[in-house]
Amino acid sequence: MSGTGAAGLNLSLSAIGDADTAKAQAELKIKSKAKAAAQNFEAMFLNTVFQQMFTGINGDGPFGGSGPLKVWRSFLADQYAKSFAKAGGIGIAADVYQELLRQQGVSAT
Repeated sequence: MSGTGAAGLNLSLSAIGDADTAKAQAELKIKSKAKAAAQNFEAMFLNTVFQQMFTGINGDGPFGGSGPLKVWRSFLADQYAKSFAKAGGIGIAADVYQELLRQQGVSAT
């Protein structure tokens, strides 16, 4: 085998390795964006649930009051929703994540 043949083979193997690395990096980027989107979706859902839950509450304290206090109540509900979703939520994010990956043609494993 000549020197150029071996060098050409090494370049071909290197190109295959580079392509595999690029594909793995692209999939990792897709997975990270899908995970963030799924978690945000669950947080939005939980925010809606919490907002409805706090609708009928009146009185003193962080959940009660009227007027300007209702604005702060919405911020509190939003933070609760984000905290719940980040801690694992109620399981919606996992299903949304799987579906987002399936739509992109990426395996979750």
